[in-house]
Amino acid sequence: MKWILGALFSVVLCQTAIAATWEITYPRPISEDDHRQDYPVKLLALALDQTGVKYKLQPASVVMLQDKALKQLAENRSVNVVWSMSDIDRESRLLPIRIPIYKGLIGWRVFLVRKDKLAKFRNINTLQSLLKFKPIQGYDWPDTKILQSNGFDVLTSKSYAGLFTMLASNQGDFVPRSLVEVWKEYDAQFMDESIVVEPTLGIKYPAAMYFFVNKSNRTLAKLLENGLEKAVANGQYDVLFEQEFRDIFERSNMDKRFFFQIDNPLNAPATPIDREELWY
Repeated sequence: MKWILGALFSVVLCQTAIAATWEITYPRPISEDDHRQDYPVKLLALALDQTGVKYKLQPASVVMLQDKALKQLAENRSVNVVWSMSDIDRESRLLPIRIPIYKGLIGWRVFLVRKDKLAKFRNINTLQSLLKFKPIQGYDWPDTKILQSNGFDVLTSKSYAGLFTMLASNQGDFVPRSLVEVWKEYDAQFMDESIVVEPTLGIKYPAAMYFFVNKSNRTLAKLLENGLEKAVANGQYDVLFEQEFRDIFERSNMDKRFFFQIDNPLNAPATPIDREELWY
């Protein structure tokens, strides 16, 4: 009798979850010209579609920088899902869904530089020679610590827009941006005309960007995990990824570009490195 009652209760819970509308609130883009959110939101929708639940995807009512969004998520306020590059600290404070949403390309970095400094980058042929140049990164980004741990003298900005303002005003030598971000940024109206994408070099390190939820929100985490796993298994994840990023490899001159491999000491032990289907 207890087993039957338990089974019936589980069915009721399942039916309730399917009938309810899941309200998924994510960080609002910084501006209308900020298209970095487009793909993660599409992937969220794809994952939720796989589960059959009713849902409503909506941006938060106010703009918040990454550090603020992660803090709000940890406090269970304003947002209930955030995508961010993983590190040991973030995985200790939040609940990650360990499927890299960019197939690890978040760790493949090419350089935004000033046009008048392009010639200096042509003479770089070792990591040691690259270390003489100063990168600019966000003050709270894991990338900053990764670069510092590999010997770079990193300058930091407290705002996203400040990265490009600092570069344009000759503070620092380059801004490393991932393959999946750099071209949308370069094409955006806010990008200063003095800035270009350096055509021959890059750095890469193992890195994953995940969807994160509040540690107490295991139901939502399981829902997103199930949806993403289904999309990976049935190939729809690959289809969306290809649609979004098929042009970046040609545009990035991958056959002529050399990437220096550096270490990422911030990778969490549970990073699914062995699942080849999740990585580029």
